[in-house]
Amino acid sequence: MAEQQFIATGKRKTAIARVRLQTGTGKVMVNKKPVEDYMDRESSKMVIFQPLVLTGTYGKLDVNVNVLGGGKSGQAGAIRHGISRALLELNPEFRQVLKKAGLLTRDPRAKERKKYGLRGARARFQYSKR
Repeated sequence: MAEQQFIATGKRKTAIARVRLQTGTGKVMVNKKPVEDYMDRESSKMVIFQPLVLTGTYGKLDVNVNVLGGGKSGQAGAIRHGISRALLELNPEFRQVLKKAGLLTRDPRAKERKKYGLRGARARFQYSKR
């Protein structure tokens, strides 16, 4: 029988991360690459490991992530969201810790659309009095 897997989806901006957790040695793979090779910023790696560190499961679970869309920062946020949701499936008692840290809430902030007649989403063309 195969090991039990806990699957969840995380989202942030336009990035979508499909996360699979299983007991193991603490390997974190993102798009079939080790997280150290995929994420270049140290802060992004910290963001990804945040839910594992908070719940005390860091180094005890293998994390396999498939992420697409957005930039590296948005992808890191999506991975964090996905790991948090997968940890809930693993152990529902983690809910209180994760909720208090705000890791279960989907961050709704996204780029605002450009409006017609304007230069950007809110930026206007320069007004000339004369």
